[in-house]
Amino acid sequence: MKFSSFNRTTHKWASIIIALPLLLVIITGILLLVRKEFAALQPPSQKGIATIPSIGFEQILSAAKSVKEAEVHSWEDVDRLDVRPSKGIIKIRANNSWEIQIDGQNAQVLQVAYRRSEWIESLHDATYFQDSANLWLMLPVGIALLLLWLTGLYLFCVPYVKKWQRKKNKQWYY
Repeated sequence: MKFSSFNRTTHKWASIIIALPLLLVIITGILLLVRKEFAALQPPSQKGIATIPSIGFEQILSAAKSVKEAEVHSWEDVDRLDVRPSKGIIKIRANNSWEIQIDGQNAQVLQVAYRRSEWIESLHDATYFQDSANLWLMLPVGIALLLLWLTGLYLFCVPYVKKWQRKKNKQWYY
């Protein structure tokens, strides 16, 4: 089998195999790029009173417990804290994807909203399907995409190289 034929076959089958996972990565990647523009994807950040947080962890937990939707009863129910000194807020993300934004000065709840961007991120890296899917699914898709890029570059350049060689050989005979 000629290299050109093998290259075209590889390019075609690799394209078919990675079409759906790549489409998922492209769509979720676009959504992640614009997530801050749409409150339905990621709640907008509020502004607090002061830029230096002055509340303790007990006040943060108490504020989180006061929000029923978040279902926070202890620190085990909290996924992460995001302290934004420049905005004067502390974001509390519960394990159930609810986000609570509190003032860093007085622990007042400023906003409560469901955060969908984490779900989109888990689709993007395929961990939504299984925790290790990013290795057994997305890694091969990434390698296949690199292979597609290389074979596509070859398929694109070959006609130009042949044309250049014909032109060079033609000049040699004259």
